[in-house]
Amino acid sequence: MTIRTAHNGEVQLAYETFGAPGGEPLLLIMGLDFQMVFWPDGFCRALADRGFHVARYDNRDAGLSTHFTSPRPENPFRVLFSGSRKPAYTASDMVDDGLAVMDALGWNSAHLCGVSLGTGLALATAVLHPQRVRTVTAVAGGPSGKLGLLRYVKFGVFGRFARIKHPDTDEGAVQTLVDMIRLLSSPHHPFEEEWARSVARLSHARSPRDPSTTQRQTAAGLNLGATGRRLGEITAPTLIVNGADDPLIRASAGAALARRIPGARAVAYPRMGHVLPEHVWAAMADTMAAQAGLAAGPVTTDTA
Repeated sequence: MTIRTAHNGEVQLAYETFGAPGGEPLLLIMGLDFQMVFWPDGFCRALADRGFHVARYDNRDAGLSTHFTSPRPENPFRVLFSGSRKPAYTASDMVDDGLAVMDALGWNSAHLCGVSLGTGLALATAVLHPQRVRTVTAVAGGPSGKLGLLRYVKFGVFGRFARIKHPDTDEGAVQTLVDMIRLLSSPHHPFEEEWARSVARLSHARSPRDPSTTQRQTAAGLNLGATGRRLGEITAPTLIVNGADDPLIRASAGAALARRIPGARAVAYPRMGHVLPEHVWAAMADTMAAQAGLAAGPVTTDTA
């Protein structure tokens, strides 16, 4: 794939596309601290096959996009609750990054699909820039706000993340990413290790993981609360997708989020965790295409 660059002021944003330029524009927004390559190529191709012109991009502070530094470790919760420090960047900055990618592609409006933190960014875009959003698909997210999402977080997984320890080598860094993907996957579906190792190697080669990015992006994401209180203003058709086996976010978070958005539909896929396993690609692509008016098949609305 050809990597191109969009600009939001001094911030450079790496992006690439799948499908014909004349297709329905679809912007994929990745989650916390992961690069655009974690959108599986096969899923992107499935969307392109259904008539979308798909763009995925590296959020700021990740991958091949502009990286930031912190003078000292960023405490996201201090930024959130005390306001004692200004974060390195805000959720509004990250929303503007997505719009910059759309501008670079010549898209006046687009369908948006976000995963995890990307869910909050997609929904914030629909609140702040409704004229630029055709539909929203929100994956592995939930209600935002200071305490909105926290009640749906399964905090036990963080202890398991903390126990991942490997040598400070390239191979150790790759294995750390593989173990993180394993923890975020469904325990009731065979782990897709070949894909996980391949994308971990690619991600590490593009830009080694920087834990301080996690802190900065978390600080930005926690400041989505203002737009979270305005979800009732969203007019774009909205699909909420969660994994029934998500080790990080309770599946009920999707239904709770859907209740805040007029006309939103919620679906929980069985044997899906906090990542997109291959067995959901076709059904999810069909549902997104139907929501966009590209397919004859019905939009899935029930929880399996």
